[in-house]
Amino acid sequence: MTQPELHWTEGEAPDQTHHTARWRSESGATPPKRVVLADDRTTADMAYRLACEGVGLLWRGDFQNARQLLQAITRRVDKRPRKPVESMLEAFNQHRQIQSQRARILGMLLIPFDAGHGISLRRAPDARQACEEAHGPADEPYVASLRELLGLIGAFEWRKKGVEIPALDNRIHPHYGVFSPLRGEYIDLVARTPMPRGSVAFDIGTGTGVLAAVLARRGGKRVIATDMDPRALACARENLERLGLSRQVEVVEADLFPEGRVSLAVCNPPWLPARPSSPVEHAVYDPDSRMLRGFLNGLPAHLTPNGEGWLILSDLAEHLGLRTREQLLEMIEQAGLRVVERIDTRPTHGRAKDADDPLYAARSKEVTSLWRLAAAA
Repeated sequence: MTQPELHWTEGEAPDQTHHTARWRSESGATPPKRVVLADDRTTADMAYRLACEGVGLLWRGDFQNARQLLQAITRRVDKRPRKPVESMLEAFNQHRQIQSQRARILGMLLIPFDAGHGISLRRAPDARQACEEAHGPADEPYVASLRELLGLIGAFEWRKKGVEIPALDNRIHPHYGVFSPLRGEYIDLVARTPMPRGSVAFDIGTGTGVLAAVLARRGGKRVIATDMDPRALACARENLERLGLSRQVEVVEADLFPEGRVSLAVCNPPWLPARPSSPVEHAVYDPDSRMLRGFLNGLPAHLTPNGEGWLILSDLAEHLGLRTREQLLEMIEQAGLRVVERIDTRPTHGRAKDADDPLYAARSKEVTSLWRLAAAA
C-alpha cells in the first residue's frame, strides 16, 4: 500500500520552495493538511494553539528542545476540564474521546527522517535500529510524529529489557505493536489452574507467546499457538526460541482456531467490546466481541470429549456498562458450552489503585477470571 504524502513550503515568498515527503503513522492518522516550520524559538502557547487547530509543526531545531516542547503541550492538553458525567458508560465514552483528541493534538509535532531512519537534528538519538525493527527498511525520507517516535523508542527498550514472568522464571520480550504482558494476574491464573489430561493444547491469539510458553512449561507436550498479526507471530517465535520451547510449541498464522481437536484451548481476547480508534488498539478493544464470540462458538468443534476451553476475561466491560454478565453467560450457552468453574483474581496494576484515574470507579472493582468451559451435555 502506498504511503500518503506530507506537503509543506519553506522560504520567504515569492521564493518559497515546495517540499514533499512520505508520511508514516503507526496509529493510522492522516497527514496534516497544513504544515508550518517550528524550531527552538517556537513557544509552547503558539505550538499548542496551532496543534489544536490541526496544523502540523515540522521541527527544525534541537531534538531535546522538541521533547521539552511536547511535554509543555501535553501539560496544556491535560489541564483541559472534563464535563460532569452521570454513568460509567458516559465516563468511558468521554475518556475515549478525550484520549483521541489528546493523541491528535500531541501528534502534530513532527520529526523529519532521512532514508535509513536517520534523524538529522541536533542532539537527536540514533533511533535507526528501533525504527528498523518496527517498520522495516526506509528507502526514502519521511516524516512522523515525535510522540510516535518516543513510543517506538520506549517499546524498543522494553524489547531489549523484557518483562519478568515469574511463572516462567524468565523474561518475555514484546515486539513493537504487540501487547506486552505487564498485567501478570491473567498469566498466574493459567499457571495455577489444573490442566486437563491430553497431549495437545491451543493458545488462541498468542501475542508474545507468553501463555503458550506457560502451557509448555507446565507439561503440554505440544502447543499450537495462533495469531493473525505478523508482528505477533514473529514475536512469539522469537520468545519461544529464546526460552528453548520452539520444538514444543508451533506458531501458526490462523484466524482463531487451527485444525484439529485438543484437550485444552486457551484464549485471552481483548477485554473491551468497543471499536479501536487506531491499529495499535486492537489488543484492547474487540469490536462487537468478534474474537470472544469466535472463540466461544468455535470451541465445541475443537475440543476432545473431555476437553476444556479456558477463557481469560476481565469484568471491566461490565463495570463500564459495555456488556452485562447475563450477556456473557448467554454467549456461552448459545455456543453450546457450560461453565465448569470460574477462578477469580484481582488486578494489581497501578490504575486499579489510582483514584485520579477517570475510570477509577470501574477499575477499583475489576476482577479477572479464568472461565473453565466444556461442551454442554
